[in-house]
Amino acid sequence: MYKFLKITLLALGLALMSAPDNYAQEKQKITSTDYENQEVAMADAMRSNGKIYIVVATIIALFAGILVYLILIDKKIGKLEEKFEEEQKSSVSS
Repeated sequence: MYKFLKITLLALGLALMSAPDNYAQEKQKITSTDYENQEVAMADAMRSNGKIYIVVATIIALFAGILVYLILIDKKIGKLEEKFEEEQKSSVSS
C-alpha cells in the first residue's frame, strides 16, 4: 500500500513539474522608472513601525541556532573519531 502511495505521489509530482507553463505568471515589461525607484515601501513601513528589528532579531537567532547545532555536531563527530582511532589501535596491537 505504501509503495503504491509513493509511486502515485511521485507520478503526480512529476506531472505537475512537467507543465510549468500552466502555473507561470505573465511577464511584465520593465521600464526606466523601475530602475529609478529608490524606495522600498515594505522596508520603510517596517522600519517606521519598528518591526524591522524583530525581523533582524529572528534572522540572528536562526543563524545562532544553526551555528550552535553545527558546533555540537562537530564535537560529537570528534569524540566518535577519537573512539574509532582508539579501537583501531587496540585491535591492531592485539
